[in-house]
Amino acid sequence: MGNCCSDVAGGQSAVGGTISSSAANAPNEAVDAFLRSRGYNGLFSQIELSLSAANLRDRDVLSKSDPMAVLYMKGSDGSLQEIGRTEVVLNSLNPKWIRKYTLTYQFEMVQTLVFRVYDVDTQFQNIDVKALKLEEQQFLGEASCTLSEIVTKSNRILTLDLAREEVSAPAHTRKSGQLTVYAEESVSSKTTAELILRCSDLESKDLFSKSDPFLVISKITESGILVPICKTEVLKNDHNPKWKQIFLSIQQVGSKDSPLTIECFNFNSNGKHDLLGKVQKSLAELEKLHSVAMGESLFMPASVGQNHHNKVLKSQLFVDKYSENIQHTFLDYLAGGYELNFMVAIDFTASNGNPRLPDSLHYIDPSGRPNAYQRAILEVGGVLQFYDSDRKFPAWGFGARPIDGPVSHCFNLNGSSSYCEVEGIHGIMMAYTSALFNVSLAGPTLFGHVVTNAAQIASASVAKNERKYFVLLIITDGVITDLQETKDAFVMASDLPLSILIVGVGGADFKEMEILDADKGDRLESSTGRVASRDIVQFVPFRDVQSGEVSVVQSLLAELPSQFLTYMRARGIGPNP
Repeated sequence: MGNCCSDVAGGQSAVGGTISSSAANAPNEAVDAFLRSRGYNGLFSQIELSLSAANLRDRDVLSKSDPMAVLYMKGSDGSLQEIGRTEVVLNSLNPKWIRKYTLTYQFEMVQTLVFRVYDVDTQFQNIDVKALKLEEQQFLGEASCTLSEIVTKSNRILTLDLAREEVSAPAHTRKSGQLTVYAEESVSSKTTAELILRCSDLESKDLFSKSDPFLVISKITESGILVPICKTEVLKNDHNPKWKQIFLSIQQVGSKDSPLTIECFNFNSNGKHDLLGKVQKSLAELEKLHSVAMGESLFMPASVGQNHHNKVLKSQLFVDKYSENIQHTFLDYLAGGYELNFMVAIDFTASNGNPRLPDSLHYIDPSGRPNAYQRAILEVGGVLQFYDSDRKFPAWGFGARPIDGPVSHCFNLNGSSSYCEVEGIHGIMMAYTSALFNVSLAGPTLFGHVVTNAAQIASASVAKNERKYFVLLIITDGVITDLQETKDAFVMASDLPLSILIVGVGGADFKEMEILDADKGDRLESSTGRVASRDIVQFVPFRDVQSGEVSVVQSLLAELPSQFLTYMRARGIGPNP
């Protein structure tokens, strides 16, 4: 994926990245919030879709059909947004369209595509396809899939049956040929510029110490708006900072000649960071600065409403390293056969409240409205299920007393004593509902057991050389009581292909939980003094979102491709066997 993250263990904490230098961990949550407030929206890759069809229905009397395909994106509310139209291919029941569709692939969302094929009437064939009224054309058939279903195929080719309703029997459909979709990742998504930046003679903004500088790199839109695409780590007490390397996708920037703004800020814990100066340069100009080994003076912009020129500072920006290379992307690994395996662990402690009462977090609403636990399962599992070929998901509960048994801190949600997997997201939902009526809610809240179980599954997969990466979702309503045991389990798991998402539900104070998320403090340390090799934990309190907002669960999922790449790159693991 297009990204700005370090692939070196202990490297810089970039936007979307998951590894932080120990000296810079604490300030980075505030920096991330600062970037989000300015419009940073995560990582992305550009995908080109090509279409062909076979065995279309022949609707013309004296010749074959003249087909055109139309692509739509289906919204969460079921509405269709037209993305584009192919050209019309004359007299063909097996067309191969030349015009491609370009889409932005977003891992954290289920992107449902709808394809409709029409036979364009002869009288309209000299009209631009964009101007064609679809209701005046003959409908040949429709197919639907998700973008993730295409990109997870080894050859990125997916063949779908086209279907259309029978006029005489609207409830019945008949096959109307096949549509083949081929996806190709834009080369610019893979071309990455690696830079090492440093500054000299920065101003001091702190009263009793030197500044704590970090850089924010933004692209400039046509309307002049700055959109952040990358940041460095925060370096404490340093007027001549040299940051860890950063990686900028050429596509994310736009092109090598696209203007970039590089701002240097002094970190403040209250989130109001002081601007120390800025420069505006394209990647091509930064490359030139490196080749001539010269610095560029920072400037302070003139105040709004004044005609003064920008104030040039003695502070300078230097490019100590500039190189370009093709990096393997997240989609390359998917094409190479890698899968994401979803696991879930649900909190059944008594603090959730009696499941039979409406004020319980576990209450099953007769109207079908999902509770917070069900919503978290649906949001995370709904995305990850497409990256797991067998869709058999380990599912556990913790903090409850099974019938006639002691309190268990890791029991199989399906009630089995021998296996933990369930079939599909629906299987998780059914097992969860069933468990509510077959266990007694108890306590305390312990994570160690479920994390250890997940780590054992990941470890066994590594031993078998399987091409798998695991994602454990823990949903909880309270603060854990086995903090050190959980830390030990997380530190051990940091060397494994495993990420852990913790979603807090209900109104509890989760501040103590945030110590497990290395974005909010020093990297985890075990009871024996061993430090986690990388940050594998993301915690977020679940909340209702307004229409049009990105859910907190989606923002969590957006981090996963970077965590995956960090693990693979640090171990020199390529996408192909």
